[in-house]
Amino acid sequence: MNQATPITFFIDRCLGKKLIVQVLREAGITVEIHDDHFPANALDVDWLPQIGQRGWVILTKDSRISKNKLERMAVANANVRMFTLASQRLSGEDMANIFLSAIVKMQNFVRKNQAPFIAKIYRDGRLEMWKDRQTLLNELI
Repeated sequence: MNQATPITFFIDRCLGKKLIVQVLREAGITVEIHDDHFPANALDVDWLPQIGQRGWVILTKDSRISKNKLERMAVANANVRMFTLASQRLSGEDMANIFLSAIVKMQNFVRKNQAPFIAKIYRDGRLEMWKDRQTLLNELI
């Protein structure tokens, strides 16, 4: 993926529909919202493949995706690129500020790392690969 390729970020339902979306859109970031595309009760294993096909990058705080083998397999199969918040007890404002402060790092990370991957994003804006391409693909064997 080159520098000119626009990146669309997909906001998982667990992050809400307003504050994070508003903050990122005001910064000029292209954002799609879970509930605009899927039913509220859609299972992760059902929507993950569609996001991968669309080439969107998932922002979430759902740590279960990274711990559930079926969901990791869906991430691997769909070539999903995902950033998950490492901290769970954050306000909407905190989450919005963390994503905004790390947006350029996330864009660069997406351009440098081949899908699929799951990376963690920390309160200080630091990014860390958690499940790289090979680790996720090994789940499928």
